[in-house]
Amino acid sequence: MSSTLASPSSAASPTGSTPSRDRRWWWALAVVVLGSFTVLLWMGLEIDESKPPIPARVVATDGTVLVDGDDVMDGQRVWQSIGGQQIGSVWGHGAYVAPDWTADWLHREATFVLDEYARDMGVASYDAASPEQQGALQARLRQTFRTNTYDPAAGTITLDPVRARAFEANARHYADVFGRGHEQYAIPAGTVKDPEAMRQMTTFFWWSSWAASTNAPGDDATYTRNWPHEPLVGNTPTPTNVLWSIISIIVLLAGIAGMVWYQNFGPHDDEVTDAPPTADPLLGYEPTPSQRATLKYFFVVGALFVFQIAAGILSAHYGVEGAALYGIPIDRILPYAVVRTWHTQLGILWIATAWLATGLYVAPAVGGREPRFQRLGVNVLFGALVLVVGGSMIGQWLSITGRMGYGTTRSWWLGTTGMEYLDLARLWQIGLLVGLFLWFGLMARGMWPALGRAADGPLTPTAEAPLAAGGRRTLVLMLLMSCLAIASFFGAAFGMGHDTHLSITEYWRWWVVHLWVEGFFEVFATVVIAFLFSRLGLLRPAVAATATLSATTIFLLGGIIGTGHHLYFTGANDPVMAWSATFSALEVVPLALIGFEAFRNLRILRVSEWVAGYKWAIYFFLSVSFWNALGAGVFGFLINPPISLFYVQGLNLTPLHGHTALFGVYGMLGIGLMLFCVRSLMPGREWNDLPIKLGFWGLNGGLLAMALLSLLPLGLAQAWASITEGLWYARSAEFLATPALTVLRWMRTPGDVLFGLGALAIGVFMVGLLTGHSYRAGGGRTVPGQAVAAGTTPHEEA
Repeated sequence: MSSTLASPSSAASPTGSTPSRDRRWWWALAVVVLGSFTVLLWMGLEIDESKPPIPARVVATDGTVLVDGDDVMDGQRVWQSIGGQQIGSVWGHGAYVAPDWTADWLHREATFVLDEYARDMGVASYDAASPEQQGALQARLRQTFRTNTYDPAAGTITLDPVRARAFEANARHYADVFGRGHEQYAIPAGTVKDPEAMRQMTTFFWWSSWAASTNAPGDDATYTRNWPHEPLVGNTPTPTNVLWSIISIIVLLAGIAGMVWYQNFGPHDDEVTDAPPTADPLLGYEPTPSQRATLKYFFVVGALFVFQIAAGILSAHYGVEGAALYGIPIDRILPYAVVRTWHTQLGILWIATAWLATGLYVAPAVGGREPRFQRLGVNVLFGALVLVVGGSMIGQWLSITGRMGYGTTRSWWLGTTGMEYLDLARLWQIGLLVGLFLWFGLMARGMWPALGRAADGPLTPTAEAPLAAGGRRTLVLMLLMSCLAIASFFGAAFGMGHDTHLSITEYWRWWVVHLWVEGFFEVFATVVIAFLFSRLGLLRPAVAATATLSATTIFLLGGIIGTGHHLYFTGANDPVMAWSATFSALEVVPLALIGFEAFRNLRILRVSEWVAGYKWAIYFFLSVSFWNALGAGVFGFLINPPISLFYVQGLNLTPLHGHTALFGVYGMLGIGLMLFCVRSLMPGREWNDLPIKLGFWGLNGGLLAMALLSLLPLGLAQAWASITEGLWYARSAEFLATPALTVLRWMRTPGDVLFGLGALAIGVFMVGLLTGHSYRAGGGRTVPGQAVAAGTTPHEEA
């Protein structure tokens, strides 16, 4: 994640040097984007070449057939249809309540084999053997597990009979877990009722473990680069892992030093104006029909936001009371996998909806006209979004609860993909993609006239184009490009199909999660904020335009290739790890100067008395700066280096970063944009901002309490367990059920409650705008601005 406008790239001048500087940054942006995507696509080819093979048959040397046909891929489909990454995890990606099935299977199989080897030596069990005997047994185990017996010509893996017996023992264990249920894993009884489907899913778990413990051809490391940490089979960090972790830290320090030097010695001008308007320039502008139609988006955003927070609190509670809510057996109706699916999906959808609505509000105000049927398009898009959200949630409940069968085509198209943050089934993905391109079309047709006017010089505000003062050609182009990227790059979701190898599925999934959400949505938000502040006369448009262009170039420099840090252990090879570690470190560099952005926002708040009307929107932008530094910067780099992620992938340090970065940055930004737009769409009366105040401090205080009281100490405790014992133990019910860890998990409650109250306060405020309760009793009316005459209404074109 990156800073919104926090970079020394504000080194632009409102003088004649600006066009040449902009041209240089445009060239730099083109080189960064083209070069980075070339590397990222090459990384995909490398992953496709080095990914673990899926066998057609698995047989024991005594002739026992364990796997025949498509059992592995069928098992992957079953796993995805019941929630997939929302019910435990595989290769470290997924939920945190149940075990990581890869690590869990590997440890169970290893201990089973060791015990049988010990009995062959005349010892009751491995634990009863002497240290010398244990060393010999481990050496034999590692030789057995790490020797690659895959025959590419026949598509067959051959195993020792003892591993075949371990396979059957594990299959019985997992059939019991998913059949009878497991409260500590938050898995209800009857999760998988079909014995054949259960057998296929356990085969998939076995394959993920086999890939994690068998050396790749011609290599001393496994297909997953020795992940997970499992001392019994010799899964320890590779030399490449350690080397490029060190190099990534050096690159980070060098990048920060360069940014600090440029900030202090490079040429730059102040973005904040010293001559703000005497009154709010937007309050004299009457919204167009399509802009008024966006208002309902923001009310839906408020409703989805509150519902997402409720689902998050409920899913967190499942971690301490796996089958109930204070004794009420809710898992019979709402299993953990359903609740967590809704929580992660709605978190993306409500934030995205807030930003899409902001764009629809901005477009006609920049372009200077209300295109024909623009309001109809806005309403159609709203209906499509409601259909996608509602239809996908119903389908996910039906699929995860087994009502669509297990691994069926129906569950793939209407239920869930089972991939975290990309759980939308294929039909709903198609609907969302069509909706995004509809949105881009609405944005383009609304803003296109501004490009022609901007070619003649800086845009100036008019009655029809009140945001044009913030719309230099650079900003108009960047906004249109970011809209096209948002619409296009969701298409990466279609890189994964119903029968796509897990390594390739992960590759394309992270294109969406990392590039779509963390990359191009951020470009869009950066440009929109520059527009809004520039139009209010609070930023110098020329300086803000160059700052936005350069900031985008800087964070995409690390962000695009840095996508690979999610792929270290999903079938990638050493070159992929090297590139990913280096550029992932660069993602953090702009965040080192985040204080400059916060300082600028504070100055904006103080430049004129009327700016107080946007006080809480700006406060939310300030909180974005804080969470960018802490959540995206500190907590992000805590887990990004390969050596760190080797031990903590799949532990609570990941949701620590996820919550503080995703909600702290994008959630707070979405709320800020919502308040900004609603302020302009419903002008004229002073707000009773007490609910917003309570919401602001409740959300920020609750998120901080959740992070520091529970997620951080719990994650560090798990990291210690993973380093000393192995990942299986850090995720085990035995470890997480210890008294100290139980207390830490319960310590999420204070933060969750405070956070939930903050969300509820924001929801109450939005409802109060409709009922009138959110306006100050007896408050005066705000004074219209001078840049656009009051009462002027843009004309809708025939």
